Amino acid sequence: MSKLYVVGTPIGNLGDLSQRAIDTLNSVDFIAAEDTRVSVKLLNHFDIKKPLVSYHEHSSDEKADFITNRILQGESCALVSDAGMPVISDPGVRLIKECYNLSIPVESVPGPTALATALAISGIECKRFCFEGFLSVNKPSRKRHLEELKDEKRLMIFYEAPHKLLATLKDMYEAFGERNIAIVKELTKIHEKVMHLNFTQAIEMYEQTAPKGEFVLLIEGAKEQ
Repeated sequence: MSKLYVVGTPIGNLGDLSQRAIDTLNSVDFIAAEDTRVSVKLLNHFDIKKPLVSYHEHSSDEKADFITNRILQGESCALVSDAGMPVISDPGVRLIKECYNLSIPVESVPGPTALATALAISGIECKRFCFEGFLSVNKPSRKRHLEELKDEKRLMIFYEAPHKLLATLKDMYEAFGERNIAIVKELTKIHEKVMHLNFTQAIEMYEQTAPKGEFVLLIEGAKEQ
């Protein structure tokens, strides 16, 4: 039966693409990708020859209709993001919801996820956490988001890009006060690294040396009063 497969892709190391994911990508009729230019490199590495359709956060409802119509006509589609599992701080949820609305089967083909990988190697003992993804680039929205979290007692996990990291750390320090944090960079890549710091130390470090790579931030929760 035709269906939508939600396929996890590597977050850095191509060796992390599972055999099941490779088999699925080889079996579908077409692939819906966040950025076709990124996905084609992955497909070429594994010699997978399938048509690519662009599907990203700015895609219209018509694009989702185009994909679901093809599935309803008997084709199968794999949904992939640039890295990790689709929908986890990546596009795809609107397409998945539309498939459910149309009784199209949706099947998971799980793969690496940066937040779980970062937590696993952080050395932080944690039974409960909250995932906050990327902060908005809109300053009022960022401030409001952080203000809502200042009393959060669970470990908080954020994603951040290098060009915004320093500003984000300063905004967090202003909102939360001094906290212990773990900064995990370049997961599964050659320069993978975990740093245990506080906000002051991290800000001083990146004021002296511009950050490079992709980052996961793990911020300790508020202390019990």
